[in-house]
Amino acid sequence: MKIPKAIQDVMDSFERLPGVGPKTAQRLTFYLLHVPQFDLDSFALALQNLKKNTVLCSICFTIGETNPCSVCTDEKRDRSVVCVVEQPLDVLALEKGGRYKGLYHVLHGKIDPLNNIGPDEIYIAQLLKRVHDPESEITEIILATNPTMEGEGTAMYITKQLRVQNSKLKITRIGRGLPIGADLEYADEMTLHRAMEGRSDY
Repeated sequence: MKIPKAIQDVMDSFERLPGVGPKTAQRLTFYLLHVPQFDLDSFALALQNLKKNTVLCSICFTIGETNPCSVCTDEKRDRSVVCVVEQPLDVLALEKGGRYKGLYHVLHGKIDPLNNIGPDEIYIAQLLKRVHDPESEITEIILATNPTMEGEGTAMYITKQLRVQNSKLKITRIGRGLPIGADLEYADEMTLHRAMEGRSDY
């Protein structure tokens, strides 16, 4: 039996998404066949507007509805602190916590030589320019890249570049260690090492 072209086209589109294999693409496509047309039209419209109604902030490079974004234009934010993250999703995660009141800088990736991603392919130069701007109020950079080999390498590279031009700038790294509810026996050596390094008064 030949699959109708309309169905095959949708399955092919789903398969191009990260983490979606052929079976998942089939399930999603056939699920959509049973969705009311109105909901399907709304879904299609939302996809059409995804890039039309979003912009990249020219200051922090997160994705928002306006340029500059709502965080960069918020007068209540602490402009002396900038948290450096890998992806816009990381901004959403930190904002969800509601405790961080500073600004952000989104790299849109990490230094990954195996995949031919160097410092010039992500927004590191823009961060350096932002920090060294004569009108900048920044006194602290929080490096919140992921605790992976590439994330650690990216954090080290940024630290080195920042230190070259500003030795007085405070550079901190987010705490890393054991998550709540985790058992020591299942933790790897690096996680335990970081947990011990990051211990605090109790």
